[in-house]
Amino acid sequence: MIIEIKEVSKAYGENKVLDNFSLNIEDEHSYVITGKEGCGKTTLMRLILKLETPDAGKVGLLGDYKYPFINAGVVFQDDRLVESLNAITNVTMVSKKIFRETVAEELLKFLPEEALTVPVKKLSESQRRIVQIIRACAIPSDVLIMDEPFLGIDRETKLKLIPYIRNAQGKGSLTIFTRDTTDLDFARIITL
Repeated sequence: MIIEIKEVSKAYGENKVLDNFSLNIEDEHSYVITGKEGCGKTTLMRLILKLETPDAGKVGLLGDYKYPFINAGVVFQDDRLVESLNAITNVTMVSKKIFRETVAEELLKFLPEEALTVPVKKLSESQRRIVQIIRACAIPSDVLIMDEPFLGIDRETKLKLIPYIRNAQGKGSLTIFTRDTTDLDFARIITL
């Protein structure tokens, strides 16, 4: 499957954030979309996920694909955790195919045991980010799409998370939207 982004433009009032942008996101490939703040990274991600519609151009699926949508594991730039629930519940709530015991094992790779059972509102910014990454990687998906996934995470933890994410990618694609491309040289870097 290929996600085709073809001659896409998007503006908010007078502010044109994407202008005639094209890219094919292919299975088994990794991409880093980068650029300065306000250049359209998050907008492009939202267009791919069909959360917004382009002003011009199209975003579609190419290839022999049975469904008109993609299953995506997603990390949004803004925090999308349920504050009153613990880390395990925040991860398991996205799919009935995920078991609490398995989620606990995955979270323990990056978080202390006491962080798993308290409401996520009590976790640090970096711990909350880790919960979001584990949640995105836990669901069966065609693609992983992550907006600033390593925000607030120290480099040592980031270097452990990268192979974890790439393993979860499997035969699908991985697209990371970020200003900081440090340690992401495994991917094709595209500057907006």
